[in-house]
Amino acid sequence: MPKGQPSAVPDDGLTTRQRRNRPLLAVHTGVGKGKSTAAFGLALRAWNQGWPIGVFQFVKSAKWKVGEERALRVLGASGEGGTVDWHKMGEGWSWIQRDGEMSSEEAAREGWEQVKRDLAAETYRLYVLDEFAYPMHWGWVGTDEVVAALRERPGTQHVVITGRNAPRELIDSADLVTEMSKVKHPMDTGQKGQRGIEW
Repeated sequence: MPKGQPSAVPDDGLTTRQRRNRPLLAVHTGVGKGKSTAAFGLALRAWNQGWPIGVFQFVKSAKWKVGEERALRVLGASGEGGTVDWHKMGEGWSWIQRDGEMSSEEAAREGWEQVKRDLAAETYRLYVLDEFAYPMHWGWVGTDEVVAALRERPGTQHVVITGRNAPRELIDSADLVTEMSKVKHPMDTGQKGQRGIEW
């Protein structure tokens, strides 16, 4: 397999090793399928490196049973690679004692507050903030606040954010941005999502 070579080397005073090991902010956005799938692929690589992983699902229902969750939970508990903590909106923020259920906006905001606490404590080496572009797009969580918190995160914590409509400020601050574009999708011809493909 060929080794990737950068097309340009900045005059930033860093050694090759220092530049190579900088923590990254990745954004997977666009209307095509595969944003979360690609992020969970990164989580598999991180697990193999022995990194602690925190998955925070912001929009997908806490009732959904997605294949990646089961697989990563089993791997995380195996003792062979890194640990995996999986937090779902609503269900995942259960340490907050409230009367009744939180609204989606409140749950998203509390999820972000937990991510900030974990970043400050350097709890994980990889954070998967699944569908987190939506709360920013909808104004539930301030994009400027997110960008500032991620820019100031300590240590070597990598973050990947998925979701359509990623705000321009987030894209501009990211180190790696992939836009998934749809060419064709089975739903275009009336086919619903299916097991093993969508979940």
